Amino acid sequence: MNQIKRFFTEEDAVGVVEVILILVVLIAMIAIFKTQIKELVENIWKSINKGAKSIYG
Repeated sequence: MNQIKRFFTEEDAVGVVEVILILVVLIAMIAIFKTQIKELVENIWKSINKGAKSIYG
């Protein structure tokens, strides 16, 4: 009986579940906004390259 009470009062698994839920949400958001993220990263790299060319070119 004491083991059952301890099992239900333990909160170690709650942290694991929270991390898994956060990862699932992040992966879903990445899947939904994939094209926008890709365009954003490409624009950032273009800007970095343009700035580097003006310094070193």
